[in-house]
Amino acid sequence: MARGTLRIYLGAAPGVGKTYAMLSEAHRRVERGTDLVIGYVEHHTRPRTEVMMHGLEEIARREHDYRGTAFSEMDVDAVLRRAPEVALVDELAHTNVPGSRNAKRWQDVEELLQAGIDVVSNVNIQHLESLGDVVESITGVRQRETVPDEVVRRADQIELVDMSPQSLRRRMAHGNIYAPDKVDAALSNYFRPGNLTALRELALLWTADRVDEYLKEYRAEHRISAAWQARERIVVGLTGGPEGRTLIRRAARMAAKGSGSEILAVHIVRSEGPVSGSAKELAVQRTLVEDLGGSFHHVIGDEVPDALLDFARGADATQIVLGSSRRKTWQYAFGPGVGSTVAREAGDIDVHIVSHEHVAKGRGLPAARGATLGRSRVVAGWLTGVAGPVLLAVVLTQWHPGMGQATDMLLFLTLTVAAALVGGLLPALASAVVGSLLLNYYFTRPTHSFTIAQPENIIAIVIFVLVGAAVASVVDLAARRTQQAARLRAEAEILSHLAGSVLRGESSLDALLERVRETFGMDSVVLLEREGEHGAWKCAAAVGGLPCVRPEDADVEVAVNDRLSLALLGRVLPASDRRVLSAFAAQAAVVLDRKRLADEAGRARELAEGNRIRTALLAAVSHDLRTPLAGIKASVSSLRSADVAWSAEDEAELLAGIEDGADRLDHLVGNLLDMSRLQTGTVNPLIRELDLDEVVPMALGGVPEPSVTLDIPETLPMVAVDPGLLERSVANVVENAVKYSPPGATVLVAASALGDRVEVRVADRGPGVPDSAKEQIFEPFQRYGDAPRGTGVGLGLAVARGFAEAMGGTLVAEDTPGGGLTMVLTVRAAAGGRPARPDLPATATT
Repeated sequence: MARGTLRIYLGAAPGVGKTYAMLSEAHRRVERGTDLVIGYVEHHTRPRTEVMMHGLEEIARREHDYRGTAFSEMDVDAVLRRAPEVALVDELAHTNVPGSRNAKRWQDVEELLQAGIDVVSNVNIQHLESLGDVVESITGVRQRETVPDEVVRRADQIELVDMSPQSLRRRMAHGNIYAPDKVDAALSNYFRPGNLTALRELALLWTADRVDEYLKEYRAEHRISAAWQARERIVVGLTGGPEGRTLIRRAARMAAKGSGSEILAVHIVRSEGPVSGSAKELAVQRTLVEDLGGSFHHVIGDEVPDALLDFARGADATQIVLGSSRRKTWQYAFGPGVGSTVAREAGDIDVHIVSHEHVAKGRGLPAARGATLGRSRVVAGWLTGVAGPVLLAVVLTQWHPGMGQATDMLLFLTLTVAAALVGGLLPALASAVVGSLLLNYYFTRPTHSFTIAQPENIIAIVIFVLVGAAVASVVDLAARRTQQAARLRAEAEILSHLAGSVLRGESSLDALLERVRETFGMDSVVLLEREGEHGAWKCAAAVGGLPCVRPEDADVEVAVNDRLSLALLGRVLPASDRRVLSAFAAQAAVVLDRKRLADEAGRARELAEGNRIRTALLAAVSHDLRTPLAGIKASVSSLRSADVAWSAEDEAELLAGIEDGADRLDHLVGNLLDMSRLQTGTVNPLIRELDLDEVVPMALGGVPEPSVTLDIPETLPMVAVDPGLLERSVANVVENAVKYSPPGATVLVAASALGDRVEVRVADRGPGVPDSAKEQIFEPFQRYGDAPRGTGVGLGLAVARGFAEAMGGTLVAEDTPGGGLTMVLTVRAAAGGRPARPDLPATATT
């Protein structure tokens, strides 16, 4: 069953007339005979809106009891049982009462669309998910009911219901929106002129962006190549903190200002330990990114700024969005922070630092320490373990003498623990040795000597060294265990992401290899395969720079089986990364097999289609070809009969029947042969440059002269086509248009230039074709509607499209304004200029 179409009326604020416009459209469709019902419309006691509901069939709502109060919602089951052509559903962003079939009304609408029911709905701009923060900053009101932008963007039609702020305030003052007792409060709060102007601007900009998307689709369909603005790719750095949602929405608004912009959210998983952040919050942010049309990525990196910049450059990003640091002021003593480092080293990538409510409020959970430490950590550990005891000894001897040996030992032991926490085991052991020597020299009698007079002091210093070494070992062991936990956590996150892609049915091998490359920070990734155990290796898929051609040339190689191997170039990975890499390799093998099975299924479908066409061809030969043959046979037999004396008029009529039958046979056989050539791929167009008026008039020889109006401007560029194929395509399209045109109506054949393309439009005033059948009419042996047999085998349009595509053109069907069908044949314009032709009129008309 074909999916229904969705039409949305978009407004800037309540009261602009979305529901009224929706009901007006409903009455227009009912007058045209459309089967339409009201699934759910809320008139809000507005008299004009309530009157518009009269005369429309309304499906009874379903009552729900929630906490002792009765609520009514749309009865989705009732609408599905009624199965109308069109359903009106008000307030797309509405949240259903708990216990309903779906949580949100847009999910109800999705069910109706899946059932093949067209839906007309409406929504205000402030209910779009990506605009939640900006609407709150403008109006001071947080919208609790939202709809994902992608749901609205997927609508087949979006119509802006616009009204100036002054007119909307007058409508409010007249009591046409809210009850009189609420008018003053509304005018002085939400409906202030500044608020309405800002919301109107948001609605206009969002709609303009949707228009840009439609224009881009149109240009792609018609192969219009021209300069287009650069595509914005915005990378959002996420820490897993609460500010992530604000960053994502801010990036979405930035992306909305440019057509074709892309959002890539990235979370850096540090290999040395887990970062501060919530896995649950990251899951929520990932869902938000995907709802806004972006993608979510996990990347492993030792240094967060470097990993983030490497990812951004690898993705050809133009902008990076980061949040202001949550670190407190004193924490900047440990370094400038990720934001400052990224901004300093970003080069030509713009970096946006976004403020949020969690700035300078602390990071929450402290970052765990790992055993694999960077150079700065090791240096800090040695300074703490060696220089720290010396400074402590100076302080104790100069300013605090006589504190007691027990206290002195505890202070030196504290430095040993600090050295273990910062630099690991070796700095801590060094701290214990240096501390014991200083204790002996400065604080154990006799002082300023390494001699120990009392035996108990010897025991104390030995215990101090042992305790320091034990504490350092325990801290180092904990750091190693923390590192292992961080590594396992990172692996779990990546494997979870991989499993999610499997469940979602992602089948792009290049996308999977690109994920491997960005996850492990490699230069190139290639999947190699070979025939048998000793065959030569060949590339099945590759991403990144120059890939290796043999597994032994790679920095990292993971064998999937005897004939498949995943090879990576860039750096040598530790053994701990190979578990995750093996999972990626296994998934790559599955994706490759799935792709080949899909290709085989496609070839099987082609064979089935060929069998279907052969069966239809036999049916055509058995009926459509025999019909004119029977007529010719009957006419010839009558003329040869000696029992009947035919008059001159009768003989002329029988001969005309013979000629008409022969023409029909010639046309049918010609189309069958053309279709056979297209199916076998033996159509080889001979492209040359010529004028349309050299070919198109010749294609009109098979139709009555008064039935076609030809309009070809003299200023058109030359086209690069095969004259014979173009003539047959135009002839078939024109004959089809004349066949379905009402008596007395003419078919218009007009041409125009569009960029590097030239369009030939054949417009008729016939019954037209619904959108759901516009592609079906181009299939072989298809005759739309109640076309009687004997009028053709349904190959004319299929042959016309096949010839157009063979010349590098297109043939599509559109509605004729005012009723009817327009066939649009698009071909390439010639590269050279058009020669002057002053002897011809501007247009040729027949």
